[in-house]
Amino acid sequence: MKKKNLAQRAQRGATSLPQRAQRLFIMFFCTMFIVFSVITIGCNRNKEEAAGPEVPVFAVNTTLAVQGQIQDHLAFAGDIHAGSTVDVFSDAAGRVAEIHTAVGRRVNRNDPIASVDPSRPGMTFRHSVARAPISGTVIAIPAQVGQTISQAVPLARISGGGGLEVRLNVAERFISKMALNLPCEITLDAWPGEIFQGSVSELSPTVDLAARTMEVRINVSDTSSKLRAGMFAKVKIITEQKDNIVKIPASAIISRFGEQFVYVIAHEKQDDDAMITIVNKRVVTPGIIIDGVAEILSGLSPNEEIVLRGQTLLDEGSRVNIIEQVTPLSGTIGQGAGQ
Repeated sequence: MKKKNLAQRAQRGATSLPQRAQRLFIMFFCTMFIVFSVITIGCNRNKEEAAGPEVPVFAVNTTLAVQGQIQDHLAFAGDIHAGSTVDVFSDAAGRVAEIHTAVGRRVNRNDPIASVDPSRPGMTFRHSVARAPISGTVIAIPAQVGQTISQAVPLARISGGGGLEVRLNVAERFISKMALNLPCEITLDAWPGEIFQGSVSELSPTVDLAARTMEVRINVSDTSSKLRAGMFAKVKIITEQKDNIVKIPASAIISRFGEQFVYVIAHEKQDDDAMITIVNKRVVTPGIIIDGVAEILSGLSPNEEIVLRGQTLLDEGSRVNIIEQVTPLSGTIGQGAGQ
């Protein structure tokens, strides 16, 4: 029995030797893999530390500061009237028998306008002819054939060729800004996109007590004869104008901690001679701001490129990527208050 047991143990030991060798090989392989992984991770970390932290690049839109004109104005609305008009009256009361002209027709002085029959029951009289007191264009004929009128009722209205004018009412709070000969820009829905020029020609000496407004009359320059009396007009009265100033969109200005500044585009050369785009913080002094356009009194020169959008997260020296360069402002910008 002892010999048999010894033989069995010897057989078991002989079969366990290959399994031990296999376990040792697996343990050795795992140890080598762990060591290699640790070395690789360490090398990568050294490379990242040597390269430094990644620098963020911000996407921005830019535009150019321009030199030009800025205007402050007041916006109003009014109606176009004939510059000088004369009403035509009859010398006698009676019934309108005939009208000799039409609206828009040119008449000369003493041309017949209308005939009035002053006859009454039992009495027949010769027709009284109302004549044009001046030469001009007939702009209105309120009388109608068969209508009974008196000497105080106008038969027609004639524009004497004194040009056209816009009549508008200015609120009392803007009266201090009104003055004769102020330039005006006039636009009409009838001629979209066209701007007609004019100037303040008359200021009323009184203020309407009920409406608290003052009447202002504006001469209109209409060499194309496109305007007509009775048209509705929108008027911009230029109250202040500055020339040869530096201006930028007001949205480019940032206000932080009591100072106002913009970010100016600059280019920087790296050690490897590569050029990168960065921004420099530039403190500016804004002047008047009109219709989203700011006058810059100091701190910025014409044609300098500034950040217009995307400047919220920027700081001095931040790297940027210019996505779009927005078209600069035009030479003349203006917008003001109005009624």
